[in-house]
Amino acid sequence: MNFEFATATRIIFGTGKVRELSSMLGGFGKRALVLTGRNTSRADILLTVLKAGGISATIFSIPGEPTIGMVEQGIAAARLAGCEFVISIGGGSVIDAGKATAAMLTNDGELLDYVEVIGRGRALV
Repeated sequence: MNFEFATATRIIFGTGKVRELSSMLGGFGKRALVLTGRNTSRADILLTVLKAGGISATIFSIPGEPTIGMVEQGIAAARLAGCEFVISIGGGSVIDAGKATAAMLTNDGELLDYVEVIGRGRALV
């Protein structure tokens, strides 16, 4: 069987690794949008670590399968708070919403400009 698998360039696992996060984020900026699932308290330790590292955070909940409207609200929250990067902590829905939100922070237009099939399928920069 032949196949190819491409993923993120760096994935870090291990007990206590969240405590090292602020030192890893130095080049991304000082304002983060933190996307969580329904239970935002699961991000409490992350928020504490970010604050200790001088990074302010705006928290945004994705309570279920993300909709275009939810992602647009997350984008608006990130832009209003001047967020420079996105951290998703949770399951697949939160991660998917985080990818879309992060993409829109560096691209102009509307979310549907970039969505394939139901949108215009414009290429991301």
